[in-house]
Amino acid sequence: MTLSTQPYKGARDFYPEDMRLQKAMFAHMREVAERFGYEEYTAPILEPTELYLAKGNQEIIDNETYTFKDRGDRMVTIRTEMTPTVSRMVAGRRQELAYPLRWYSIPNLWRYERPQRGRLREFWQPNFDLFGVEGVEGDHEVILVADQIMKSFGAKADEYSIQISSRKLIDELFGSYLGLDHTQRDTLIRLVDHMKKMEHSEFIAQADALLTPSQREAGILDSLQQLLKARRLEDLPAGFDMNPHVLRLKQLLSLLRENHVKNCIFDMTLMRGFDYYTDMVFEVFDTDPENNRSMFGGGRYDGLVGLFGVEPVPTVGFAMGDATLQNFLESHELLPKLHSETDAYAILIGDNMYEKAQHAIMELRKMGLNVAVDSTGRKLEKQIRTAVKKSIPYVIFIGEAELASEQFKLRDLSTGVEETHGPQRIVSIVRDRRHASKLPTEDDSEDDGDLLEI
Repeated sequence: MTLSTQPYKGARDFYPEDMRLQKAMFAHMREVAERFGYEEYTAPILEPTELYLAKGNQEIIDNETYTFKDRGDRMVTIRTEMTPTVSRMVAGRRQELAYPLRWYSIPNLWRYERPQRGRLREFWQPNFDLFGVEGVEGDHEVILVADQIMKSFGAKADEYSIQISSRKLIDELFGSYLGLDHTQRDTLIRLVDHMKKMEHSEFIAQADALLTPSQREAGILDSLQQLLKARRLEDLPAGFDMNPHVLRLKQLLSLLRENHVKNCIFDMTLMRGFDYYTDMVFEVFDTDPENNRSMFGGGRYDGLVGLFGVEPVPTVGFAMGDATLQNFLESHELLPKLHSETDAYAILIGDNMYEKAQHAIMELRKMGLNVAVDSTGRKLEKQIRTAVKKSIPYVIFIGEAELASEQFKLRDLSTGVEETHGPQRIVSIVRDRRHASKLPTEDDSEDDGDLLEI
C-alpha cells in the first residue's frame, strides 16, 4: 500500500514558510494584546464533553465535534472553541485571581464541518478576554484591541467594518415590540443569524412559520421585516431612543469614535448564534466585494463562569480565526514581508574545515547571529543557491586563510556585494539589516500615532 502524502481532510501541513507567516501573524496579535496589558495562557486540547453540553446540545456534539470515549470510559471532546475552557479556568480560581483579568491565548481547535475557504476542521483561533469589567468600558476595550490588531497589519478603515448590536436590545425588540414569547425569540435569533446564508423567500417562510395565527393577522411579519432594515440606532421604533441598551450602544460608539474607530456601525441583523452571549456582540467584516464576509467577532458573556458553581464574573471577549485573517491580508495585499530566521549561511572553503570552523561560528552565534552551516562539501555554486532558495540574506565564507586572519568574506545575496570584515563588524552589519526589515512603514507610523492618542 502506498501511503498518501496529503494531510487529514480539513487540516493543513505547515512547512517552514507557512510557519513563518503564522508566526508573523501571531506576533502582531501578541504585541497588541500585551500593549493593552493582556497575559497569555493555554490549556489542554481535550475537555470533558459535558463542558460543551452545558451550553450546547447533543446534536451539535454528535455532528460538529470530535468526541470519543477514552480508555478510562470518559466522554471527551477535542476543543472547538476556547471560551468554555477559559471560563472553567477562571472559575477554578475564582477567589484567588486579581480582577480585572486580561487574558489571551492562541490555541488550535477542531470542528467537524465541511472544509471551505476560510473554514477548516483544524484551525488556530486567537482569543482575547476581559474578566471583571461590567460597564461599557469593557466592551470598548475589547473592540479597541480588535481594531488595533487590524491596524497593526496596515489595514485601512475602509477595508473592514466593525458591526455591533446588543442581545438584550434584540430580546426587548422581539419581546415587547413584536410580542414574541421566549421560545419564539430564541428560535428567531438563530434564524436571523443565518438569514444572509439563505434565500429571502426561505427566510420569510421560516419566520412566518414561527408565528401564531393571531400574530400573523396583527402584521408581526411585516413589522419584523421593517425592524431588520435598521442600520442606525435612530432607525429603531419610536420610544426606543431612551432604552438603556440603546443608550449603552450610543455611549460605546461615541467612545470608539473618540479613539479613531470610525468604521463601527450598528447592525440590527447581527446576532452571533452562541447561546452564551448576554449583551453587546460585534463582528469584523471584510469590505472587499470579493471576500465580503464576517472574519471574526465576539461579545459579552457574563454567565459562563457562573455555570461552574461560583459567583458569575462579567466577561467580554472575542476570537479571530487564522484562515479568515490570512484571506483578508492576501486580498488586501497586506501580508507581512517575511525573512528567514537564519541571518547567515556559513560556507566552508577547503577540506576538513567543519571542526576547524566551529569556534568562529560559535562566536558569531554568541554575539547574537543565527548561523546555519553547510557541511555537505558540494560545489560552491550549489551551496550559494541553497542559501538563496532559503531566503537567507548573507553568506559567510570560512577557510584556512579566514580563520588565520579572523577576517571573513560576507556576501549580501540581495545585491551580490562582497566585503571582508572581522566578526564584530559582520554582526553589526547583519543586525542593522535585521532591524531595518522590522521598522514600521509610513502607514504603520500613522497607526502608531493613533495608539499614542488613546
